[in-house]
Amino acid sequence: MNVSSSTPVDLTAVFPKPPLPPFTQETALKKVQAAEDAWNSRDPERVAMAYTPDSEWRNRDQFFSGRELIVKFLQAKWQKELDYRLKKTLWAFTDNRIAVRFEYEWHDAEGQWFRSYGNENWEFAENGLMQRRFASINDAMITLGERRLL
Repeated sequence: MNVSSSTPVDLTAVFPKPPLPPFTQETALKKVQAAEDAWNSRDPERVAMAYTPDSEWRNRDQFFSGRELIVKFLQAKWQKELDYRLKKTLWAFTDNRIAVRFEYEWHDAEGQWFRSYGNENWEFAENGLMQRRFASINDAMITLGERRLL
């Protein structure tokens, strides 16, 4: 293979992202914790690297695919959802799929706090990257004193 220096190389195609499917209880828990850690970094590029280059997403009522759009989505999300803090919990797993429930807290520019609840269904490629993510999310207003994800 002859690759010029101007051709970008997707290292995720070369280096897998363990743990790899099929999942066990232990490896599914590790995958969920890795996702939680990445999202809590609030670094869109870091988060996007856990997904295949053509990853398919549904987030609430938005449908899109590809890392570039994932990064743009997350940049806009964290400009609106300030001081974001997330907790994910493994709900179920099988072969190359994991289901999680989650909650996260954030506030808007006016200082109103929210707790967002939801479920995600994940499907992974053989290399351990997520190829599909479907999220259903609901928001509830909370007071600063009601926060529990500190």
